[in-house]
Amino acid sequence: MMMNCFYSGEQLARKEVNASSESLATRDFSASGYSSRPGDPDPKLDNSNIEEAESSLRESGFLNYEEARALLGRLEYQKGNIEAALHVFEGIDIPAVIPKMKDSLAKKSEQPRRHSQSDISPQMSVHAVSLMFEAIFLKSKSLQALGRFTEAAQSCRIILETVESALPDGFHNFSSNLKLQEIVNKSVELLPELWKLASDPQSTILSYRRALLYQWNLDINTRKNIEKEFAIFLLYSGCDANPPNLKSQMESSYVPKNNLEEAILLLLIILRKIVIGIIEWDPSIYYHLSFALSVACDLTSLAHQIEEFPPGIIERKERYNTLALCYYGEGEDIVSLNLLRSLLNNKEKEIQHDLTFEMILASKICGGQSCFIEEGIAYLHELLKFEGKCEEMFSVVQFLLGISLSAKSKNANLDSEKISLQSQAVESLEKSHKMMKYEDADVLFNLSTEYAEQRKLDLALYYAKHLVKTEAGASVKGWILLARILSAQKQYVEAENIIDAAIDETGKWDQGELLRTKAKLQIAQGHLKNGIETYTRLLAVLQVRSKSFSHHKKLSKKTSNKETGLEIEIWHDLANVYTSLSQWRDAEVCLLKSKAIDPHSPSRWHATGLLRQAKGQKEEALSSFEKALDIDPNHVPSLISTAIVLRELNDQSLPVVKSFITDALRLDRTNFSAWFNLGLVYKAENGSSSLEAAECFEAAIMLEESEPVEPFR
Repeated sequence: MMMNCFYSGEQLARKEVNASSESLATRDFSASGYSSRPGDPDPKLDNSNIEEAESSLRESGFLNYEEARALLGRLEYQKGNIEAALHVFEGIDIPAVIPKMKDSLAKKSEQPRRHSQSDISPQMSVHAVSLMFEAIFLKSKSLQALGRFTEAAQSCRIILETVESALPDGFHNFSSNLKLQEIVNKSVELLPELWKLASDPQSTILSYRRALLYQWNLDINTRKNIEKEFAIFLLYSGCDANPPNLKSQMESSYVPKNNLEEAILLLLIILRKIVIGIIEWDPSIYYHLSFALSVACDLTSLAHQIEEFPPGIIERKERYNTLALCYYGEGEDIVSLNLLRSLLNNKEKEIQHDLTFEMILASKICGGQSCFIEEGIAYLHELLKFEGKCEEMFSVVQFLLGISLSAKSKNANLDSEKISLQSQAVESLEKSHKMMKYEDADVLFNLSTEYAEQRKLDLALYYAKHLVKTEAGASVKGWILLARILSAQKQYVEAENIIDAAIDETGKWDQGELLRTKAKLQIAQGHLKNGIETYTRLLAVLQVRSKSFSHHKKLSKKTSNKETGLEIEIWHDLANVYTSLSQWRDAEVCLLKSKAIDPHSPSRWHATGLLRQAKGQKEEALSSFEKALDIDPNHVPSLISTAIVLRELNDQSLPVVKSFITDALRLDRTNFSAWFNLGLVYKAENGSSSLEAAECFEAAIMLEESEPVEPFR
């Protein structure tokens, strides 16, 4: 039947079409050296072409020139003759066929109705439209195979534009024609991939949005794949996508503002389908969403998504691990620790070696909680018993053990116990340092800090310099630690030079701590005016940063709290400077600024008390110090200031004064002011040994000589 139609000149749109597919292909490509060369044709390929031809003939009664070329092009493409196939497809006058296809699709989508005389004009059959779409699609695939990606994308786009123009309300009522639906689905998937290969990110994004916003009648898996690939492109392509412009959106509808928000939205949509059972579980969706929400500083949302997973989607261990990390990242340490305990204390738990990570994380959390330090140390000692583990793991364990022992030493009641724990802490940190194959900045930082707090400043300085060199000046905390150690050695000028060098190497938004340290160094040298100017500069940086980030991106909870805390402490520092200059009004303005940010700050009440004390209002000052202690009973400066004012008001209250000072020393054994005032109490007490007072004064002098402008840690 197909061969007969070729020989019938009356039924061909173009009379020059030859009598066989071989002669047509040979005629078109002989000049280029390409030939179909059918040889022994694949029966399956021939049959599919014959079936298509018969379908078209049954519906329209003839096979026109374009349809014949579409069939021949497909045959060449299936044989792997890509360039020959492309030559055949390029012979199709696609612009001339498009209006006919649009008209045919539009009329086929209408509900059946009685045909009028005006409807008798011939239309393309659905099979013919499908055949033309397939020819355009295979032309795009041929161009793609030849590396002509932009042309391939432009060709593929014709299919989608034709459908959208003919069917503005969506590609409906064609589900019965599987071939046509399949070609459209493949074209929708192919177009963004072609724009990717053409290195055109904006066209890629627009084609993805077109695929998702128009009613293509895609099957659920095809739509899921498009959503997934679009989310991956938004996350990792490195280009900035403009927010979608949705003409039909409601006023209350959510519109993503940037790549990250749009990617998260797409991944959440897929995940919701997985949870309710519409599509199968795809672990890559979970991994990409974890990355996206981590970057967005929204680990709480990630935890909530994981908690909604039905049982069996991810293993219990992975589920608890991820949840623990999420809550730990959001500062919910106790929640995280309890999740880890549920794994570590499970009677049916796996071999201990498989829970190494959980024990390390649990010990790290315990090290930051004074009431759980012993538990954390127990986990670490258990890990040290394991055999067959790599040295890096043992190095991490020794590092965390050193941090935990150092934290425990601060709660020790006896000096002998404190000294012993400090010695063990340094020993563990040194072991960790030696085990590391490469220099670890965290180990160096903690070693330097531990030696500095023990007033072994030469060793502290050695490791601090080593730290800055290792990090190549990339970390602010290394510069600040080095400057603090130098300030403890009273090398203020060199310390300020270090900070200036760090400021030159650091971005504007990360200069906050550096500028504050610089201001304190200037004040320590008696350059109060310069210090005030530096504080003013710092406040300006924080204000601009706050406005900038409020408009463009969300700061993490930890970062936001750190910024707020820094601004509050700057106002308090300024208030104390103005108090020392007897500029009462300026000090009060600073305290009002601080109150507007946080009215319940213990350091604000302490600064207020110092101001009132300087003005001679001792009763009011005592009241301010007491309010600071009501908020934070362990606020060391307020404990010492309360003791000083009480001693000045009433010599009979020495036992109470002594209790405040001993509480302060329990919390901070290196506070020289506490030792000095304890010496004054011993000196004033009847029956006290002058030796005890002398020892306190001696300790105060030694600590003051090595006092940094800011605490080392």
